[in-house]
Amino acid sequence: MNKTEFTNAVAEKAQVTKADTKKVVDAFIEVVSSEMKDGGKIVIPGFGVFSVSEKSERKGVNPQTKQEIVIPAHKVVKFKPGSDLTKIVK
Repeated sequence: MNKTEFTNAVAEKAQVTKADTKKVVDAFIEVVSSEMKDGGKIVIPGFGVFSVSEKSERKGVNPQTKQEIVIPAHKVVKFKPGSDLTKIVK
């Protein structure tokens, strides 16, 4: 499901206009992105937790040249599903 399909599905489920739903979806993405950029955490009980994790520098191998490379330290976004979401998926 892409963003447009998601927006349309939410609009239909909530019985609101697609334009209003698009604004809400865009705002949600903006808030989550901003919080992740600042290294924060968003907890939505029953759904899940968005957080930022730091990965340390490590050694890797370039698969084309087989040459050893250094992968620099970086931050990654993590999502841990909540219990309600986990039960639905099972």
